[in-house]
Amino acid sequence: MIGRLRGILIEARPPQLLVEVGGVGYEVEAPMTAFYQQTPPGQEILLHTHLVVREDAQLLYGFIERFERELFRALIKVNGVGPKMALGILSGIEAARLVRCIEEQDTTSLVRVPGIGKKTAERLVIEMRDRIGRLEGAVSITGTSGASLPAGSARHDAVAALEALGYRPKDAEQALAKVLDAGTGNDSLDSAELIRLALKNLAR
Repeated sequence: MIGRLRGILIEARPPQLLVEVGGVGYEVEAPMTAFYQQTPPGQEILLHTHLVVREDAQLLYGFIERFERELFRALIKVNGVGPKMALGILSGIEAARLVRCIEEQDTTSLVRVPGIGKKTAERLVIEMRDRIGRLEGAVSITGTSGASLPAGSARHDAVAALEALGYRPKDAEQALAKVLDAGTGNDSLDSAELIRLALKNLAR
């Protein structure tokens, strides 16, 4: 199993990256997130990879973030979801939002992702909800998976403050998620500003 590649990015043509490692060029299938965060050709790139061996091919899938790879591995275990569909899902919805949809059983949002029909969305929720919190690097979005936010982070402190004010952990997390989804730059706010904006959402 090839678990990681560190090499020089030679070419990037969605959905494939060509990475040279020790004189060997590896063709790597990647989600669109890898191209949004694209390393310029000629520069070093690090990919967390998953190798799929079939009778007619050996396919290497690569991800910038390790959690994306773990999510990919969880997706391909779902009945009816193969590597191609899993890659398409991760190209159509960012990992954190996918986790949130699964935890909140939000099939309405999932069916908006290209390639996900109603039955597939229902299977994703049923089969993946209990797995999410056990994935390496997982962070619970709604507070239902058992994972925790990093202690000392602005978001962690904001959640703790909202709970101290009497709000349920799930409600506090959902209010903060709305704040962070609202616009660019909100993920860099300090805890005081996050609390202020979250309270506005809770008051609605």
